[in-house]
Amino acid sequence: MSAGSSMAAALGGLGLLHGRFRLAAAAAATSSALSPRAPVRGGAATFPSAGRNYGSEAKEEEELRVQYLDEEHKGIVVLGLNRSHAKNALNKNLLKMMSKAVDALKSDKKVRTVIFRSEVPGIFCAGADLKERAKMHSSEVGSFVSKARATINEMGGTQRLPRAIGVSLAKELIFSARIVDGEEAKSIGLISHVVEQNEAGDAAYRRALALAREFLPQGPVAMRVAKLAIDQGMEVDLVTGLAIEEACYAQTIPTKDRIEGLLAFKEKRSPRYKGE
Repeated sequence: MSAGSSMAAALGGLGLLHGRFRLAAAAAATSSALSPRAPVRGGAATFPSAGRNYGSEAKEEEELRVQYLDEEHKGIVVLGLNRSHAKNALNKNLLKMMSKAVDALKSDKKVRTVIFRSEVPGIFCAGADLKERAKMHSSEVGSFVSKARATINEMGGTQRLPRAIGVSLAKELIFSARIVDGEEAKSIGLISHVVEQNEAGDAAYRRALALAREFLPQGPVAMRVAKLAIDQGMEVDLVTGLAIEEACYAQTIPTKDRIEGLLAFKEKRSPRYKGE
């Protein structure tokens, strides 16, 4: 999402992914943490070096690095953007790799949370690759934007930004293209967390990782339907939203996880959910 998705963010950057896992996006506009003075508009953050590896398995795929974390972080996958020469600007190739990676993760039941982060020091994502866009034929642009929106749920700022911070303020930011720092972004509800940078340069990622760890012990089925209820409910009136919530809850009733939760409560122990 990410969660972390986080030390400076892109306005309309990487957000929650559709599917059964959760996203904590490092330096994203959703579930993110920013350094107090990091500007928000296309992204500007300080992150660990690209070579840093926090997991037992890391796969280098040109401009996208996939890391499966282990031990107490097992179930968390980190997708690292690594287009240093272009400040992680999103081009067709990177979007294709991101889409492929996300599709693979959706079918992996062991994956519980996904974190998007930058592997490039000093930047998260500069937005769309305008150099590539300038070379596109007009007939290609629409398709590119559609694919980008399908991969990155937070694109579509004219619709999503007003829903997040209100119509008036959204118009102000969009019309002026004004840069806001981390503190202001948090104060207007654009992001969730602001953190002070640390010596390693990965304070936001660490915050996103801590948030992702909070998701791990929760029931996968309950989290999936809760996410569905929230996402769909935000687009309709309250009465319809409550009906969506009821329908989503009904999906949990026949599951083994629901029984496990009840037994764990009765036996005064932590539940052991399996997503079944």
